[in-house]
Parts: sequence; structure tokens; C-alpha cells
Amino acid sequence: MAERKALVVRDTLETQISVALNLDGSGLCTLDTGVPFLEHMINQIARHGCFDIEITAKGDLEIDDHHTVEDVGITLGQAFAKAVGDKKGLQRYGHAYVPLDEALSRVVLDLSGRPGLEYHIDFTRQSLGRFDVQLFREFFQGFVNHALVTLHIDNLRGSNAHHQIETVYKAFGRALRMAVEVDDRMMGQTPSTKGSL
Repeated sequence: MAERKALVVRDTLETQISVALNLDGSGLCTLDTGVPFLEHMINQIARHGCFDIEITAKGDLEIDDHHTVEDVGITLGQAFAKAVGDKKGLQRYGHAYVPLDEALSRVVLDLSGRPGLEYHIDFTRQSLGRFDVQLFREFFQGFVNHALVTLHIDNLRGSNAHHQIETVYKAFGRALRMAVEVDDRMMGQTPSTKGSL
């Protein structure tokens, strides 16, 4: 099987971002975004998805974190789409439930070729330190738009906002890992009756 790696650079007036991704990694993660809580969450994707992820980002953080968080999601989505290739022989679907103490989240996704996000988190706080929790939706929206996946995120319960979002990112990593696994029974075929994704 060909290496499933990608390097994507995004350069705008608001951000300059580089993402290197290896779908068949071991969970190595090197991050320099200027947004520590986002880095903590992306590290969950890498570790629980067994992906190697390297991201550097320079953004207009003097304004706020919005452009950096959204554009990291966009660029990671572009890298994912590039690394996954034509999707032949892959499981295609992935899902995971992940608990963390009182919190429990479910993530379900499809490498459908159709971007779609259903996002349901009733946060118990609006910020974690200086980080606005609304930006997590922007991250995932950016990802699905450019990775071309259908993604359903549900925080089923939780009273601690940190736990709520951490369970989502861990479940997202595990669901992605499941979806990109090679299914030997597919014998290299596209996992769709349409013949393409």
C-alpha cells in the first residue's frame, strides 16, 4: 500500500499554516500554533487515532483565536483528504464513544465525499481560560468542508466543559482511525455502490 501522508501549506492574510499528516503513524504530535488548548485537543486526535501530526501556525492572535483555530481545521482537513486518496479498500465509516469521568461523547463519521456537520454540545461554560468554546465548531466545520466527510458529534452528558470537549476530540481520533483502516475483504474496491466517493 502506498504511503498515506500529506503536507499542506495554507497562506492567507490572516494565517500561515503548515500541516504534515501520516495516517499510518504512531501518535506522534508536534504543534506550534500559539493556541495551547487547541494543541491539547489536536494531541488527542493524534494519540487516539495513531496519526502523526505536525502543525505550525502563525495567526492574528492579537485579534483573537478565531482565524487560527478555523484555518488549522481547514488545513488539517485538506491534509486528510490528500492522505486518504481515493479511499479504495477503506472501512469508510467510523464511530466511537469516549468517556472522561462524568462526560461522555459520541462521534460518527463517513468518508462520504460530502461535507456535513451535525454538532451538538451544550457547553457548561463559554470559555476555558481565554479560549472561546464556540471555536471548536469552527474547527470541525473547517475540517469537514475540506476533508469532505460527514461528521456527527454529540456530547451525551458532562458537567465539566474541559471533559466535554476532550471526550469529543478523543472520540473523533478513534472514529477517524476506524474509518481509514484498510478492509482486506474489500480487496481494494471503493466502499460504495456508486463506484466512487
